[in-house]
Amino acid sequence: MTQSLDRIAIVGAGLSGLACARRLCRAGGKVQLFDKARGPGGRMSTRRVETPLGTVGFDHGAQFFTARGDSFRAEVARWVSEGLAATWPAAGPEAWVGLPGMNAPVKALAEGHSVAWNTVVEALIRDAEGWRLKTPEGLSGPFDAVVLALPAEQAAALLAPHDEALTARAAASRTAPCWTVMAAFAERLPVASDTLEEDGILGWAARNSAKPGRGGPEAWVLQASPDWSREHLEDPADTVGDALFAAFATRLSAPLPEPVIRQVHRWRYARSATGSEQALWSETARLGCCGDWLSGPRVECAWDSGEALARLIINARGNDRSAGPGLGSSQ
Repeated sequence: MTQSLDRIAIVGAGLSGLACARRLCRAGGKVQLFDKARGPGGRMSTRRVETPLGTVGFDHGAQFFTARGDSFRAEVARWVSEGLAATWPAAGPEAWVGLPGMNAPVKALAEGHSVAWNTVVEALIRDAEGWRLKTPEGLSGPFDAVVLALPAEQAAALLAPHDEALTARAAASRTAPCWTVMAAFAERLPVASDTLEEDGILGWAARNSAKPGRGGPEAWVLQASPDWSREHLEDPADTVGDALFAAFATRLSAPLPEPVIRQVHRWRYARSATGSEQALWSETARLGCCGDWLSGPRVECAWDSGEALARLIINARGNDRSAGPGLGSSQ
């Protein structure tokens, strides 16, 4: 296998994967990203739906983010200067959202990168020339290294044939699911607050149309609690929608009007556990992992993880092999 670390494949083009890609490219790396989604967003996705009242946008993944560390605060400041983010006081004094949708910052980060959208990576294959990625369209590569910017469970499945230590760390992490309902109404609902905190079945509810930069008809995002989502993970979508609507109506103490549109989405991997590392890198296998599952369930953690892994790879490029192979981590 070549000792170069110039050609790098990143599986997952969400915030963590794109943060890693940007730093690697700035250091001279040649990066190719792969993502099974139709477009950028990941768990910062925004879904736009055509209705009789016009187009409605729903932030159906992460509802907002905070910025506490210097690196991410600087990045958010850049997003603000480019009109990609704004504060959302209804969710708290430190809450931010993307403009005009939550996916806007991720979409901007993806521009200029080579991303194969709608591409499922089924397996990693290592040969004398490096790593190749097996997809339904065939093999891609060779690459000198592979980064997995995926939920822990998906990363573990790809890692299993190749690196026992990385696989064990990914397999030890568990990501909570989340059922989400998106609904638009022809009239404003009788609730004063634009956000509702966890209460039984409901883990979160937000008047999406009240976020900065939004508009259009009354639009709500309802997210089930992690425990309820886990218990009802395989329920039919309509059954889940009815249950969340009933819980929402109970919270409002009023029947809900018929929605103009209602859609249900299941996030099988929504909220990561809290870990103690930012990123993982195996010099022996030339495999790395980044994502919020390594440090904590926050958007900022995903960003920090991607940057941390890029630094590990850049350092590996600059070091000779006298240090010996091994598993590195950033904490």
